[in-house]
Amino acid sequence: MDTVLRNATVIDGTGETPPYRADVGLAEGRIAAICREGRGGGKRPSGRRVIDAQGLALSPGFIDMHAHSDLALLADPAHEAKAAQGVTLEVLGQDGLSYAPVDDRTLDEVRTRITGWNGDGRDVAFDWRTVGEYLDRLDRGVAVNAAYLVPQGTVRMLAVGWEDRPATAAETGHMRRLVAEGLEQGAVGLSSGLTYPPGMYADDAELTELCRVVARYGGYYCPHHRSYGAGAIRAYGEVIALARGAGCALHLAHAVMNFPENACRAPELLALLDSALAEGCDITLDTYPYTPGCTTLAALLPGWVSAGGPDAVLARLRDDATAARIRHALEAEGSDGCHGTRVDWETVEISGVATPGLAASYTGKTIARAARERGEEPWATARRLLIEDRLGTTMLHHVGDEGNVRTIMRHRVHTGGSDGILHGAKPHPRAFGTFPHYLGRYVRELGVLSLEECVAHLTSRPAARLRLPDRGLVREGYRADLVLFDPDTVAAGSTFEAPRALPTGIPYVLIAGRFVMEDGRRTDVLAGRSVRRAPAA
Repeated sequence: MDTVLRNATVIDGTGETPPYRADVGLAEGRIAAICREGRGGGKRPSGRRVIDAQGLALSPGFIDMHAHSDLALLADPAHEAKAAQGVTLEVLGQDGLSYAPVDDRTLDEVRTRITGWNGDGRDVAFDWRTVGEYLDRLDRGVAVNAAYLVPQGTVRMLAVGWEDRPATAAETGHMRRLVAEGLEQGAVGLSSGLTYPPGMYADDAELTELCRVVARYGGYYCPHHRSYGAGAIRAYGEVIALARGAGCALHLAHAVMNFPENACRAPELLALLDSALAEGCDITLDTYPYTPGCTTLAALLPGWVSAGGPDAVLARLRDDATAARIRHALEAEGSDGCHGTRVDWETVEISGVATPGLAASYTGKTIARAARERGEEPWATARRLLIEDRLGTTMLHHVGDEGNVRTIMRHRVHTGGSDGILHGAKPHPRAFGTFPHYLGRYVRELGVLSLEECVAHLTSRPAARLRLPDRGLVREGYRADLVLFDPDTVAAGSTFEAPRALPTGIPYVLIAGRFVMEDGRRTDVLAGRSVRRAPAA
């Protein structure tokens, strides 16, 4: 064997098999032998390298079903934020906005629009335009494996632009072709950001046409739907009906019930979900184990403000009369960008800015606090920041409900996703802590899930959604994407005060049998590659 993991306690990823002690031998990037204690079977495997895993749990590598590492994987070879958590595969292209497929115009526009998620990319060579070329770029070697969703908002930029109107038949045909090309080149599905422009301008008929393409290729639809606030249950129902009508598998992105209006309402969502599952719908979901959300400050703006693209947004913000309309929509009516709820500036905390000179005045402060320090109304502060930072500001939105978080994570189709935004001086701790936080907080401390159940949520269930036949389980012949962790000490190091602290209790992480984490330290191994859609059965 290349490597033997001796005396490990195997948590195999099924969620059903009790933990067992075994020696696990790895060869040529795969699990070559599992010698269970007490089962006989002859000589224990030997290897060129032997790791004593006494006291450690061995599980499949964790799969982050909702990641925003599209540029970070290329710009930061170490990528400790995810490697140190035991993540061996991330799903990129989320929320309908990413960097392929693009042309020169749309690349500039999308870089501006999601600077708050990923930075401006000045340290990345954008030497791709298609989905296939982006995946080829990953194949040069990255820290962890990555799959990709075709981003519907970016596709709409290419075919329609930033106009707030239904697509024509010709434009819809163009989008169908772009989605098909992305899937043929290896994307695993389609994402949407239906509170983010320009994807939010698509009606259900347009989205259904695109989902029919996804269904034909055996992919799945992953929507950030139209409301996580006042209209949350209705919005979940809409995407379930849409996917059912298109015959398409559905994965509900960051499936939360946020804002005071939705406190304790998770059972309503799960009843809706169970009803659809009973009817034969193919549905999964992901969540992160925290209550605050994280996105750009510009995301709060009403959808009509973003028609025409980023430059048009800034022009509207600079115009006093239009800015007054925006304020009324945010504070009196409830903006669609704020999920139909009236904004509470006390809940909006600035986590990062694109313009370094603004950091001291804003980072780590709520809009309400920054406004008090300036002696002005919160809208005046928010407006000024949006303009001066050219829409590049990232925020934490403290509107979650802990009871909902716990209820949803217990569901049988739940998977783990960090929704981790790595950009900004004070990012959400979920970017560095989601997976150990599940294991430490919600398994060991609270007992919301058993260890075996939780590992299944983070490994085999997402692998099944991605239709990966040789990942997500500790099983002979499977890829040696593995994590060794200490169930008694594993914990997220990241907090809201120190969000970039690394986790504890995860000494070893392997991808393709190679150590990307060793003795709790990042190695220089870049074993990650693109994971491309498997052909439909």
